[in-house]
Amino acid sequence: MLNVQVDRDEVMKLCREKIDELVKEIDAEYVFWDTAELKKRTCMSWNTIQDAFFFDPRFPKRKVGSKWYFPVRDTRAFLEKWLYEQTK
Repeated sequence: MLNVQVDRDEVMKLCREKIDELVKEIDAEYVFWDTAELKKRTCMSWNTIQDAFFFDPRFPKRKVGSKWYFPVRDTRAFLEKWLYEQTK
């Protein structure tokens, strides 16, 4: 008979580390988002984004030609801060 014991805390630690690696890998794929990706990442419509935070002077955005682009790291940091501000 075989008896296996698993340290639940160690398994959770390994899972978190792997998830962090995968998130960093995915984030590394993008330098910036376009409007379609911003809508996807926020789960918001374009109108909602404009009403909620698009015109906030802190929101990082650049218009190139007729398209808007958003630097991933700065945008993610802004969105996390903005979201926490909404609960106050």
